[in-house]
Amino acid sequence: MALMYYPKQGEILLCNYNTGFVAPEMTKMRPVVVVSPRLRRRADLVTVVPLSTTAPQNVEPYHCAIELMNALPPPFDSPNMWAKCDMISTIAHSRLDRFKSGRKAVGGKRTFVSGMLNPDQIRMVRSAVLCGLGFDSLTIHL
Repeated sequence: MALMYYPKQGEILLCNYNTGFVAPEMTKMRPVVVVSPRLRRRADLVTVVPLSTTAPQNVEPYHCAIELMNALPPPFDSPNMWAKCDMISTIAHSRLDRFKSGRKAVGGKRTFVSGMLNPDQIRMVRSAVLCGLGFDSLTIHL
């Protein structure tokens, strides 16, 4: 089920990349961090950076190590993640959802959570995004 709200910058959500993408693009369910603010006349689109629990073989300026204060639910429960800022994408809002975190004891209703980066982590991701776009020289303005 898609989100019922527009996500905030720095929010970590689950993205369904299963449809409409071709390898070596992302092609599976993956955590992502929202990097775009809500823009006028663009309510159905969100710009995101995919996250990985696996460190890159060669760390580049467009990779960003992130230590989460609160781990996400399994199978994404590693406290350490890598933002793949060279794979930024603008996706349909309908691809996003929160993480399933279990069920309430009373009534059995499913519960959901999302993660959140702190302002310093958001700044680091934005810097790595600029590097991924080839705009390294602009990182001094962040």
